[in-house]
Amino acid sequence: MSQKISVTGHTSVDYLLTVEQMAGPNSSAPVLDCREYFGGGAANVAAAIACLGGDVELISPVGKDFEQKEYDKELERFGVDLSKLYHIPDQSLSKAFVITDAASNQTTYFYWGAAAKLAEAKPPHVPFVHMVTADCFFNAKMSQAADFVSFDPGQDLVTYQKEPLNTILENTDILFANRHEIRRVMEISDRTFEELKNMIGLIIVTCDKEGSMLYENEIKDGKCIRSDKTIIPAVLANAVDPTGAGDSYKAGFLTAFTKGYPPKICCQVGSVVSSFVVEKVGCQTNLPDWNRMKERYALHFNVSDLDEFRKDLK
Repeated sequence: MSQKISVTGHTSVDYLLTVEQMAGPNSSAPVLDCREYFGGGAANVAAAIACLGGDVELISPVGKDFEQKEYDKELERFGVDLSKLYHIPDQSLSKAFVITDAASNQTTYFYWGAAAKLAEAKPPHVPFVHMVTADCFFNAKMSQAADFVSFDPGQDLVTYQKEPLNTILENTDILFANRHEIRRVMEISDRTFEELKNMIGLIIVTCDKEGSMLYENEIKDGKCIRSDKTIIPAVLANAVDPTGAGDSYKAGFLTAFTKGYPPKICCQVGSVVSSFVVEKVGCQTNLPDWNRMKERYALHFNVSDLDEFRKDLK
């Protein structure tokens, strides 16, 4: 039985806009396509974990339209525990406006809505938390309230301050960031990458189509005495929409991690799960279950890895 994962962060409605190219300042561009989907980093991760068979609960602020849009029923259908949601009746759900151009570049505008109240919330004590992008002060408190912390700073890094970010980092066991975010984390926290390795046991840096880099850091007395770097190749797919690829990668990693798999295989699972999500528009429209994920895993990674990967299935 895998450990329960508590996921904190945003639950939102995503408006996905497709354009030929981004408009510059004081200019406009035609929108080729506009679609509405359920999203939000925390909800995306929780839904993907549930589809993979993981035990997961969502700790997130939701507005008055959460039930109206039947988002609650969708997450319950996936198997997400919603018992610890923060219901904010005088606010609407958060909204993300994600603009993607023909070269798969993205720009996101985010309306916080109910999520703006997260800073006032008292986080519960949980054994294992994955903190998705959210209010930095809430995440700082959450990092102190959990026994084991996984952290994905994400797009809200632009709102983070040095002190709460350092509180989070000092309590983080697994850090996820893309190559742009990791630089921003270092800038805001005023720490070098070597200093991050002295604090955090596992650091995963994702690099889009170039895959991801896993750093396994052995820490003793506040000092990294050994760091093993492994490059994990991306599992390429017929990508239709890159939105949600990062969230699904973390969901795959964490599901495997709580099942007891080594970090390298967890990264491989993350790569496989994210390859499903990019094949359709929307972050929650093409989530694989564990068996579908296994089939694709076998096509891309070594048989010896797969043999180890299957141990807990008996």
